[in-house]
Amino acid sequence: MVTAGSEAEADRLAHHLVEARLAACVNVFPVHSVYRWQDEVQSEPEWQLIIKTDLSQFEALSQAIAEHHSYEVPEVIALPIVAGLPAYLSWLQAQV
Repeated sequence: MVTAGSEAEADRLAHHLVEARLAACVNVFPVHSVYRWQDEVQSEPEWQLIIKTDLSQFEALSQAIAEHHSYEVPEVIALPIVAGLPAYLSWLQAQV
């Protein structure tokens, strides 16, 4: 999961990750985030990217996001896939 500050940035990141085969698919949708940054509570609109990839791609994906993201400290976290339709999981593996 990654957040971005604008729809344009989120779309640019999503396209880069899929084109570089670091992700099979990226879902992008608007969210509203409340968080603490530099000791102050912030409340901002953001764009959430849910990136479908294999854990073996995490380091390269994290590096690509860090290089292409506008945030000083972008959110880059991995959540495990605990189950999935076998055909979908096979497709995901074939894409990255």
